[in-house]
Amino acid sequence: MTGERDYAALADEYVLGLLDAAEAVTIEADMEREPLLVAAIAASRERFLPLDAGAEAVPVRDDLWGRIEASLPPQAGPAAIDPALPANDNRTNGWRKIAVAAIAATVILAVGLSFSLMRTIDPVVVAVLVNDRGEVQAIVEDFGNESATVRMLVDFDVPPGKTIQAWTLPSREIGPVSLGLVDTARSVRLEGPVLQPPRDGQLYELTLEQAGGSPTGRPTGRILAKGLAKLAR
Repeated sequence: MTGERDYAALADEYVLGLLDAAEAVTIEADMEREPLLVAAIAASRERFLPLDAGAEAVPVRDDLWGRIEASLPPQAGPAAIDPALPANDNRTNGWRKIAVAAIAATVILAVGLSFSLMRTIDPVVVAVLVNDRGEVQAIVEDFGNESATVRMLVDFDVPPGKTIQAWTLPSREIGPVSLGLVDTARSVRLEGPVLQPPRDGQLYELTLEQAGGSPTGRPTGRILAKGLAKLAR
């Protein structure tokens, strides 16, 4: 795909399953060479996670379709078109399709409303962190309100007595500042120090430090991944 892309919209459509099979395959191929698309999809999955985690599976009762049919108004059956056909021919299947369509529309509406509410807070910048081979390792979303989200995209090997620490470089005058410690979870929200609003091109990185974090307040361990931020569109 070429030209200006609305990564947020594409990611939302992909995560919600609104794309057809061919479009989904194209998006997955584009993810191999577009780190901003990877970041957008990760952010979209994070926003929609409460929709999955907050609902419990409820078994459907055997009499569901019967109760749906009983609540619908009488309809002219196929006999009105062809007297040779029984009046109730395919009646259940017909109402079942209508009911499924109605339920699907209700779910889409509910997801749309939840989506609009959940998107009230967007990150100021997004940074895709890569290792020394250029492989995407993690994504940082900085919200500019002393909080940032780090999403791990690989399983890091953290030896005993070590921890992963997240850093940013607001300016060369200030120097590197710790955003907090990151466990091996896929996603963690960090509450860092009060800093100036993050800017385009700001450096973010993950280092392997002693348990409890760097004793000097500066990065001392091996750099696991780093990347420059882009302003969120």
